[in-house]
Amino acid sequence: MPAASPGGGRVTPNREVGERAREGHPVVFVLDKHGTPLQPTTPARARELLKKGRAAVARHTPFVIRLKDRTVSESQVDGVELGIDPGSKCTGIAVFTARDGERRGLYAVELAHRGGGIRDKLTARAAYRRGRRTRNVRHRASRFSNRTRPKGRLAPSLRHRVDTTMSWTARLARWAPVHAVHVEQVAFDTHALSHGGPLEGAEYQHGTLHGTEVREYLLAKWGRACAYCGITGVPLNIDHIHPRSRGGSDRISNLCTACIPCNEKKSNQPLEDFLKHSPGTLARILAQAKAPLNDAAAVNATRWALWRALGAAFPTVHTASGGRTKWNRQRTGTSKTHTLDALCVGVLDTVTRTSARVLAVTATGRGAYTRTRTDKYGFPRLRLPRQKTFFGYQTGDLARAVVPTGKKAGTHTGRIAVRATGRFNIKTAHGLIQGIGHKHFRLIQRADGYAYTTRPEGPPDTT
Repeated sequence: MPAASPGGGRVTPNREVGERAREGHPVVFVLDKHGTPLQPTTPARARELLKKGRAAVARHTPFVIRLKDRTVSESQVDGVELGIDPGSKCTGIAVFTARDGERRGLYAVELAHRGGGIRDKLTARAAYRRGRRTRNVRHRASRFSNRTRPKGRLAPSLRHRVDTTMSWTARLARWAPVHAVHVEQVAFDTHALSHGGPLEGAEYQHGTLHGTEVREYLLAKWGRACAYCGITGVPLNIDHIHPRSRGGSDRISNLCTACIPCNEKKSNQPLEDFLKHSPGTLARILAQAKAPLNDAAAVNATRWALWRALGAAFPTVHTASGGRTKWNRQRTGTSKTHTLDALCVGVLDTVTRTSARVLAVTATGRGAYTRTRTDKYGFPRLRLPRQKTFFGYQTGDLARAVVPTGKKAGTHTGRIAVRATGRFNIKTAHGLIQGIGHKHFRLIQRADGYAYTTRPEGPPDTT
C-alpha cells in the first residue's frame, strides 16, 4: 500500500525504504548567444558542442558554455528548481528538475560560510579600540551617541550568511532557468512540537512529522550521540533525564538521546544515582540540557531575512521544516549531506537521480580594506601597497602558467598570489610553485571571493 504523507492529501509511490537513487555526472549550464539561460545539458553534449565550434566557454567554475547559434526563443526550456538547506557553517544548494513529485538532481553546491571568522575579526577590532581608549594617548571625543542600529539589523557575521546564500542563488539563476525555490525555513517545526499537548508515552510516534521534529531537535542538540556514553553510529532512543516515574516532565529540556544499552541500564534511576561514579559526565549532561544551540540560533536569526530576500528575487518560494526534510530523506533512501538535504526539502515523492560530485565553495572574501598590519597592541607595524593589481592580475585569480624551460617547466593551473616584482606564486593541486614570471600566465577566471574544489558526495555529516 502507498504510504500517506503527513500533509494529508498526497500519497507516495510504493518505493522500498533505503533504496538509493542513481548517481549521475553534474550537468553543464548553457546560455544562448545573448546570455539567457537555457536548459542544462550533459557533459558529453557540451564537449560535442565545443568541439564543433557551436559553443564557447563562458565560465570555468562552475562550468558554463554559451551557444553561438541558438536563442531562447528557438529552444525548449522546461526550467529547473532550487533546494536550499541553510546552515550555520555550511549551506547546501541543489539544482533539480521536478515532475509529478519526482526529483532529478542535476547539480549540487556546498557553500561554506566564514561567519565565525568575521565574528573573530570584529571582536579583535573592538578589543584594539578599547585598549587604545584606556592608554595615555591624545584625547578623542567619544562617539557613542552617534551610533544607531536600525530595526531588524543583523550582525555582520549573520548578514554574511544571508548575502552569500543570495549571491549563489542569483548566480545559479543567471546560468539556469530557475522558476521555483524550496528553502528549509526552520530546523524544528514548533507547531508540530506543541500540537496535541504534552508528549506522553506513545505520542512520540503520533504523526510522521511530529516525531521527526522532536528527534531532529534532540539529535542536533546532543550531537547525534548517546548523552551518557558518547557512542555514535548506533540507533538512539529518546530518554527522560529526570525519569517520569519520579516526577520528570515531558519538556524538551528534560529529553536526551541514549543508546539502547544505556537507556535500559538507566531505567528509572535518578541521573545522579546512575552517574554517581562519573561526576564529569553528570555535570556535562546537566549543563548541556539547558544550553542553547548556538548554530541553530544563528540559523533562526537569519531565516526570516533569507526568506524575504528570496521572495523578492524569485516569483515562487516554498518553505518547509527540517523534520519534513529528514522524513523525505529517510523514505527515499538518501544519505545525509548538506546538498542531499537541499534536494529533499519540501514536498516530494521520490528522488530518482543525484549528482555524483559536489562543488564545494568556500567564502574567502576579497581581501581587506586595511593597508596596515598591527602589532599585539593594535598599532600599525607594517604598511601594504595601495594597489592590489599587478601586471593585470591580482591575488586569487585562477590562471594557467605555461613554462617552456627550466626547473619549473610544465603547465601549472591554480590560484595565484601576485607580487610587485612580477614573479608570481601559483597554488596547484600538486602543491605551491613560487617565482614564475607574469608573462607565462594566462587568465582563466577572475577572483570572485570564493575558493572552489570538487569532491564526491561525502560521508554523512553532523554540522
